[in-house]
Amino acid sequence: MDVLSNIHDPEIPVNIWDLGFIYNIDVKENNNVDILMTLTAPNCPVAESLPLEVKDKVSEIAGVGNVQVTITFDPPWTMENLSDVAKLELGLM
Repeated sequence: MDVLSNIHDPEIPVNIWDLGFIYNIDVKENNNVDILMTLTAPNCPVAESLPLEVKDKVSEIAGVGNVQVTITFDPPWTMENLSDVAKLELGLM
């Protein structure tokens, strides 16, 4: 969570954890990590670069094996995914 909280969508001044982009993190045998995440929309300008950044940053964690990041749009991301921290940062509370 700490690593993901330091990755930001360049278009939104909030980290991807508080944006609710991370749907699931599964740590498997040999500390391999599968991450299921979403974006605001399929045509998001960072659709290629953001998942790669997530993979690279999580891979840098000591002891982590292979990292696989899968993008899904089911369920689609909505403003309801925002944490209270994100809502405060965006002036929605």
